[in-house]
Amino acid sequence: MGHMALFADPDFAQFSQEIGLASLGASDEDLKKLATLYFFSIEFGLCYDGPADTSDKKDNSAPAIKYKIYGAGLLSSAGELQHAVEGSPTILRFDPDRVVEQECLVITFQNAYFYTRNFEEAMQKLRMFTSSMNRPFVVRYNPYTESVEILNNKRALMLTVNSLRSDINLLTGALHYIL
Repeated sequence: MGHMALFADPDFAQFSQEIGLASLGASDEDLKKLATLYFFSIEFGLCYDGPADTSDKKDNSAPAIKYKIYGAGLLSSAGELQHAVEGSPTILRFDPDRVVEQECLVITFQNAYFYTRNFEEAMQKLRMFTSSMNRPFVVRYNPYTESVEILNNKRALMLTVNSLRSDINLLTGALHYIL
């Protein structure tokens, strides 16, 4: 099954999509960083499911039940899953600047895993990270045309603004009925 079930979750799908969009026009160095972010989130990511104290866990002393697995690499490998929850890996908060320094191990179990509270937190951190990337253009995905648009001129920006206005009007109408 792999990633299929997880991509049914809109937040998970959007997180993956944003990594893909960030890769367009990125330098080779930034592509490597994005691949590492993808690897340690979409493939080997954890969600913290414990109390508000989310300091890094380096000694594996907290009960494994506090972490939920969402990475497809973990979900599809019983050995890696057991290593993640019962072994001695370092478990760190998802910080893109830290994640991109971690080595991706493909023939052995990971030395470290990264967690967030939810995909929204991961997405906010990803957006902060990718906003500092030096790319020659800005892109957005248009769900109506199912295409990627380059926002590099006034017309493209105005079309995006009009689309956002339409969405805001739709949401305003929905709020009127709900509230």
